[in-house]
Amino acid sequence: MSKPVTAAVLMIGDEILSGRTRDINLQQIAQYLAPMGISVAEARIVRDEQPAIVAAVNELRGRYTYVFTTGGIGPTHDDITADAIAVAFGVDISEHPEALRILTERYEEAGTEFTPARRRMARIPHGASLIANPVSGAPGFQMENVFTLAGVPAIVRGMLEDVGHRLEGGEVARSVTVKAKGLREGDLAEALARLDTEYKTVSFGSYPWYRSPEDSGVSLIARGHERAALDKARDELAALVRAQGREPDIAEGES
Repeated sequence: MSKPVTAAVLMIGDEILSGRTRDINLQQIAQYLAPMGISVAEARIVRDEQPAIVAAVNELRGRYTYVFTTGGIGPTHDDITADAIAVAFGVDISEHPEALRILTERYEEAGTEFTPARRRMARIPHGASLIANPVSGAPGFQMENVFTLAGVPAIVRGMLEDVGHRLEGGEVARSVTVKAKGLREGDLAEALARLDTEYKTVSFGSYPWYRSPEDSGVSLIARGHERAALDKARDELAALVRAQGREPDIAEGES
């Protein structure tokens, strides 16, 4: 079995931690990577502070196959991600000729002044390659296994289209969901813990739902790469539900 391909998402910005901005970038990055067989194994949020960004980037890039940062590459004073990435990799940062050309043309076409603040977005760590931004023009960049993206979700989604071809994926994980209507997590907790101990290549989770007294229950989910092990886990989960006097509802798919 091939080594799992993993990713981390590092979300940067005081506005996320304060609750002023609701992050959806983690979800869309994870959903984009999953069909490639790349699983997001960790996500973090850090403030707009260079030491915190540097420490997180250096830790995550050594632990996971890929790292995706979001936020902090705009024109304002607190957009310090590019500088932090340069520090993390021990390189200088300056205006990138191609990034400067892209931004100059974009603002000329829009009839908008290309101010010194906006020009800051052309500053790229030395050795990085640009990531195209089809939405607003200002590029992101790749530094080894770290991909630095914008914070605006629509821009992140556009940038991912220029990232996908650079990634080497792995085996796509699959999942099986066994729904047990009318049961509660406590009814299955001990048996589920036993399965989680027995299976080395399958992970298990339980997710209760409650819509009304007549519509409640728990979804048992098994995830893994090995088809035989996942099939066996599915059958065992179904047996657990039947042992509680309920008929399971089973669904399968990619995870």
